[in-house]
Amino acid sequence: MAIVKMKKLKLLAASAQREELLRALMLLGCVEVSDPPAEEAEETPGLGRVEAVDLPRLRTEHAACVNSIALLNKYAPAKTGLLTPLPAVSAEELLDETKLNADLELADRIIGLDDRIRRLTAEESAKRTEIEALTPWKGLDLPLECSGTSTSAVVLAAIPKSVGMDQAAGLLAEATEQAELFLVSSDKSINYVALVCYREDLDAAQTALRPLGFAGVSLGEFRGTAAENIAAAEQALVDLAAEKERCAAEIAGLAENRDELALRADTLATKVSRAEAEAKLQCTESVSVLEGWIPAEKEAALAALLERYDCAWDTEDPVEADYSSVPVELKNGRVTRSLNTVTNMYSLPAYNGMDANPWMTPFFILFYGMMLADMGYGLLMILGCAVVLKVKRPRNPQFFELFFWCGISAFIWGAVTGGFFGDFIPQLAKVINPASTLKLPALFDPLNDATMVLIGALALGLVQIFTGMAASIVMKVKRGQVMDALCNEVTWYVVFILLGGGILLNKLVPALIAILVLIVLTQGYGKEGIVGKLMGIGGSLYNNITGYFSDILSYSRLMALMLAGAVTAQVFNQLGAMTGNVITFVLISLVGNAINFGLNLLGCYVHDMRLQCLEFFGRFYEDGGKRFAPLQMETKYYDIVKE
Repeated sequence: MAIVKMKKLKLLAASAQREELLRALMLLGCVEVSDPPAEEAEETPGLGRVEAVDLPRLRTEHAACVNSIALLNKYAPAKTGLLTPLPAVSAEELLDETKLNADLELADRIIGLDDRIRRLTAEESAKRTEIEALTPWKGLDLPLECSGTSTSAVVLAAIPKSVGMDQAAGLLAEATEQAELFLVSSDKSINYVALVCYREDLDAAQTALRPLGFAGVSLGEFRGTAAENIAAAEQALVDLAAEKERCAAEIAGLAENRDELALRADTLATKVSRAEAEAKLQCTESVSVLEGWIPAEKEAALAALLERYDCAWDTEDPVEADYSSVPVELKNGRVTRSLNTVTNMYSLPAYNGMDANPWMTPFFILFYGMMLADMGYGLLMILGCAVVLKVKRPRNPQFFELFFWCGISAFIWGAVTGGFFGDFIPQLAKVINPASTLKLPALFDPLNDATMVLIGALALGLVQIFTGMAASIVMKVKRGQVMDALCNEVTWYVVFILLGGGILLNKLVPALIAILVLIVLTQGYGKEGIVGKLMGIGGSLYNNITGYFSDILSYSRLMALMLAGAVTAQVFNQLGAMTGNVITFVLISLVGNAINFGLNLLGCYVHDMRLQCLEFFGRFYEDGGKRFAPLQMETKYYDIVKE
């Protein structure tokens, strides 16, 4: 249960075996290929980067397969359940490229059909725009391309409806007697009109009407009447819809190939990973150089693999200068590994730091259960997570494992406090028999013993803080910082012991004198000069006293969440009991408890995270680790059968 020890790997292999070697390393799945330092290439003449010419093509092909699967899911949704596990496949089947080209052609065909549908949709939009533009002129029995004769002119225009046709006709008559304005159609705000006049009078007529908002309408791209064009556009819409339906049906008909395309997408994902790793290699004409990292415990397996190849390789322990670039992998037991989800959300520990999971696990699970504290809610968590882990078999089960253990803790705390969906059972008994005095057995009632719960929460917080200090001592001693540990964590351990002993034995004054002497002797460590030491002592007193006090008070949230959940559940149960009917009581209680459960499921997790990341991690945790990412077969649609 610690940070896995890493070895720096350097491997020289024949370039002719490069592709085969990378494939074997991928199957082994324990070597992370890293970019070589830039200075190495400068120091080694003739050594250059491998040209990964296939990488862009492979990424494009992989994207095509993924997109085609998404399109099949869109036009023919797969009938899979929420708990349906991923199908299994062997590594041999996954890496088989026999049908790869045919499947890529199929993916291109699906994407092409969808592109056709999108183009048809764009054409539909254009046709609807045409219909919308022509509809006002549907009643005009005149070809739209007609602009008049050699002596007469026809102008289509729009005038605001607020302008009366009589007013427009009057102004037109004042400008020229040889002109007429015809109303074609109207809508809420516009009159659509046709102006007919002699050509020599056209300018005068338009000048007279322009102050009224007269604006010409150009429909010169159409031929024939508006009604004829509308009919043609409507028929085109019918044809386009039929063509879209045919293309969609053709895509849906290809849904039987969904699993095959999914397999090929995962195949191409492995090829992309190998190509990306290959792009990090350096080479000459005959030799390829690989640099990377491997867990020390996997070195024997790597040695057995490399015996089959013409290569030379070596591993070495990272030095302190390498720590910032060493990838981090955590190795934990069945229970403590569940906290990886918390650690990963915060940040991985530095390579030379400490794995927080073993220290954090008991507190996280204990605190979560204390805040939720209900047998019913805990039972739901246990059953739900067990079903998901057993049936769904998630690839990364840590999150569900964490909530499984937290569910057990919540059930135990619920048994301690007598909570089963709040006071559901006593209230149900009262609805059935108003004289009932049934109560579930409990060691204490959080609503009636709030002070005791608060004291217990603060005591548990003090225990976790002491544990964080112990972890800091362990880490500092391993690094040889013994005096630093003695003058900080050990000193404050003694301070707390002296203070507690002085209170219990009624010897507070001697205890305070001893504490003052101890602080003066230790808190100036590392500071130079009298002023520096005095500043160190004063700063230490202020920071530690206020820090420990506020940190311990933060654990009062354990009591607050426990009380909030219990009160909310009781309120809904009492609301249901007020109806006096068993059925309505059960319905109201179930709805209320479902809301309460959902809120507390998230709320307890957030507050538990805060206690770990702020109050606990700050005492010893050094973050900034980079996740170990070995070259391996990472799939999206299939689970690989371990052989």
